[in-house]
Amino acid sequence: MENEHVMYVLLCSDGTYYTGYTNRLEHRIRMHNEEKGAKYTRGRTPVSLVYQVSYPTKEEAMKAEYQFKQLPRTQKETIIKQGKREQE
Repeated sequence: MENEHVMYVLLCSDGTYYTGYTNRLEHRIRMHNEEKGAKYTRGRTPVSLVYQVSYPTKEEAMKAEYQFKQLPRTQKETIIKQGKREQE
């Protein structure tokens, strides 16, 4: 859904993760894949969405983004796997 506040995680083609915030998720992923998104994802395309959480406010989504970025990779992967199970 467009215009909600989303913290999202992308899996890049080199196996790394990119975490971001947007209120237009589909558009943002398209921009990443067109190499017009974040500098980090350029050259690491294609990227695929592996995790997303919606929040009622921009501030909450950005706080979640920051907190997720602070985690070690193993914890990120655990959260991503748990999130996929919840969505299935």
